[in-house]
Amino acid sequence: MTKVIYSLQIKSIHYHKLMKYFIIAGEASGDLHASNLMCELKKTDSEAEFCFLGGDLMQAQGGTMIKHYRQMAFMGIIAVLKNARTVLKNLSDCKKAIVDFQPDVLILVDYPSFNLRIARFVKENLKTKIIYYISPKIWAWKEYRIKEIKRYVDKMYTIFPFETAFYALHLYKVKYIGNPTVDSVCMRPNQNQTFNEFCTENNLPDKPIIAILAGSRKQEIKGCLPRMVEAGLLFHEYQVVIAGAPGIDMELYGSVLKGKNVSVVFNQTYELLQQAKAAVVNSGTATLETAIIGTPQVVVYHVPFGKLGYFVKDIVVHVKFVSLVNIVAEKQVVKELLAHLFTVKNIVKELELILNNESYRQIMLNEYSKIKTSLGEPGAATRAAKEIVHYYDLILRCRHSDV
Repeated sequence: MTKVIYSLQIKSIHYHKLMKYFIIAGEASGDLHASNLMCELKKTDSEAEFCFLGGDLMQAQGGTMIKHYRQMAFMGIIAVLKNARTVLKNLSDCKKAIVDFQPDVLILVDYPSFNLRIARFVKENLKTKIIYYISPKIWAWKEYRIKEIKRYVDKMYTIFPFETAFYALHLYKVKYIGNPTVDSVCMRPNQNQTFNEFCTENNLPDKPIIAILAGSRKQEIKGCLPRMVEAGLLFHEYQVVIAGAPGIDMELYGSVLKGKNVSVVFNQTYELLQQAKAAVVNSGTATLETAIIGTPQVVVYHVPFGKLGYFVKDIVVHVKFVSLVNIVAEKQVVKELLAHLFTVKNIVKELELILNNESYRQIMLNEYSKIKTSLGEPGAATRAAKEIVHYYDLILRCRHSDV
């Protein structure tokens, strides 16, 4: 893999004195990446105004929050159908807020089912420019969405090098600006914290840690956490520590764990991974975060209906792997236990290799290093902010020259 080198020499034209951004992030990871983008937009455009659907991190950057992502995070067809009235109201409230705010730019962060509906509405009713920051994973499934993207999205900024080639096959030009997960991990707090300091701060015993990252949605936690914890508890010389997801109450973890001897720490996922000897991670952005931090891991993913679901997955999903670590590496770096393979026995088998086989562990760490190199240097949010402001300034210059 080749190291990505960036060269951005952007000079803002400043035809526009006040930029109004409407941003939609429907998940915890989107809230994180959108908040970093907002921070950088304010540096590039000090008079910027924000209105958004997002979370606490975006709220901390200022602006008007229309709806929290906790009211929007429905995963899977069944969950969406059960909450259809809420989903429709979210769409309606979002459209009204956009019309009232009259933004110059609409910035969409992943979350395609919702965001592409909003993109269509905006394209058909307003003159607002539409930018996608963090492409939907249409290279994995629902590739047909490329038609909507080409029709409604003015600019696409991608976060994986391979996405450029994918979109080129569909004759759609995108801009790779680096991966914001690299930014988040590199800017994480307490990077010099010792194991003893971490344990003392969280009232944890002095035992090596197996970290559990069960996802950020209630459905994921309920479906995955029991097996993940059960496997970890079989390693008696280790303690099991769960990374509490933002927006999830301790009561939910308590109801799922039912008195098991494990700890839950909130707002310290990176610190936990940094101190852990191994991690069991529910597939998602967390797998890439774990790799960049350098913690050996096994990836799990619950697929309904076991073997049948696994068979359907192979038909529907167009990539060989589900974890971002393996997708970026284009080969198996970490073990993926999906559907019927997601068992306590299989997790234990993989953890034994990670914890006790030094050669196996080192090979994984070496591959992590290659992945980090392929993603490039930090600064994705900075580059995206400069590109967005520059893009809109060019539009205004063209309009100005036409007058």
